Amino acid sequence: MIQQNRLAGAYLFTGPEGIGKALTALAFAAGLNCQESNDDPCGVCGSCLKIQKNQHPDLHIIDNGYNEDIKIEDIRRLQEDINLRPYEGRYKVFIINNCHNLNPVSANAFLKTLEEPPKHSIIIMVTDKPALLLNTIISRCQVVRFSALRSAELENLLKKDLQIAPLALHYLVRSCEGRVGCALKLKDQDILNDKNRIIDALTAESALRQDNPLIKDRDSLYSGLQILSGWFRDIYMLKSGMAEQGLINIDRKERLEELAAGYTFGQLDEIMDTISDSLLYLEQNINVKLLISNLSIPLGLNH
Repeated sequence: MIQQNRLAGAYLFTGPEGIGKALTALAFAAGLNCQESNDDPCGVCGSCLKIQKNQHPDLHIIDNGYNEDIKIEDIRRLQEDINLRPYEGRYKVFIINNCHNLNPVSANAFLKTLEEPPKHSIIIMVTDKPALLLNTIISRCQVVRFSALRSAELENLLKKDLQIAPLALHYLVRSCEGRVGCALKLKDQDILNDKNRIIDALTAESALRQDNPLIKDRDSLYSGLQILSGWFRDIYMLKSGMAEQGLINIDRKERLEELAAGYTFGQLDEIMDTISDSLLYLEQNINVKLLISNLSIPLGLNH
């Protein structure tokens, strides 16, 4: 697009969380304003270095966090800045991370800007939840879809650049589902002990007490249920006859085999459906205490 000078006024980068959408948005901004190249950013010129450090006067980023609203004040500041000429680059670039957090007021105000952005400005919206955006916003953007890496690709990448023990590498590759950002975020943690502690805590008979520190807030409960989903997925797949190499939690293969013999497919279907529904409810901001009180599924190991 940069090489052919066929730039849109607004882009929507979509795809799973943690696969490099925001990183690519920064690289795109650098490529647009690189002082040494007209496409791939050189990474060493003054403009590229400023963008890497988020110090470029023509780069504007709105990022209030994954679950925090993008407010009307954020959009008004963007609207004030977007009509000004670039200060030192060829383009002013506006990156809106987690743009699914536009609230109804800010989304409607933003529509006016998307209808006809200035030629010297480019907007890049980034989200893993495009379904939460207004269709009128999506229709005004050029959509760029990102895909996760294949497991073998992610494994080779991590082997090449990092020193990770084989069992931890196996878990990272399969639990992160091809999302390199997820793998890099977790690589320095004691990942096997951490995830096993969460599995044991959330499958104990007392797991769903309100004072359980692992489910004290929305983010903790969400990440715990994701780990639990992989645990019961492994039980289901073993019961279905899948080879052990396909397990996420291969470090606990013996325990998984014990549980696969004890659960029925009906029980596993119920558990998986409930975990899936609970994750969806958390994304929709349901009250955590209310969700916990209604999370009555046979998670306990001694069922």
